[in-house]
Amino acid sequence: MRKVILQMMVTLDGFFEGTNKEIDWHVVDDEFNSYCTDFLSAVDMILFGRVTYQVMESYWPTQAAITDSPSVAERMNSLAKFVFSRTLNNATWNNTTLVKENAVEEISRLKRTAGKDIAVIGSANLSRTLKDHGLIDEYHIIVNPIVLGHGRSMFYSENTSNIERLHLKLLKTKTFKSGNVLLCYRGA
Repeated sequence: MRKVILQMMVTLDGFFEGTNKEIDWHVVDDEFNSYCTDFLSAVDMILFGRVTYQVMESYWPTQAAITDSPSVAERMNSLAKFVFSRTLNNATWNNTTLVKENAVEEISRLKRTAGKDIAVIGSANLSRTLKDHGLIDEYHIIVNPIVLGHGRSMFYSENTSNIERLHLKLLKTKTFKSGNVLLCYRGA
């Protein structure tokens, strides 16, 4: 069975985005792009929620992305993508399938198909749903060397009154010259 791997960039104080949805604090350089290329070469499918999909779709097919990060852009644009949204009417990015309902059932089905591992990039709402249903096999958290003070936490939701603890086992770490630190976990 394929693994579902969540990859998320967070701040030292645990936020995936600022209070105004800003992600301008992401530390991205050649070393990080090399890591991303390797990561994307180990998967053959990416899962997105609507918001992250729209951000990614607006950037990766552009000439700016292809010029700035050619190997990452090539992988992002060529991989199979599934976007999970009840409100999106169409998905026009190359190799994208729109799933409007039954995300848990569809991802459970995708895990049983043949192929490489499956990545979830960002997509906090989708990630919370997958975590709550035990569908994330590994968590690849990239801690950026910044403290925002305020923002949105990776697994916190105002709509969730009972958050279950999730015990994890550290698999590996990687320290980047930029100060980013990759922490890879699986469920304990």
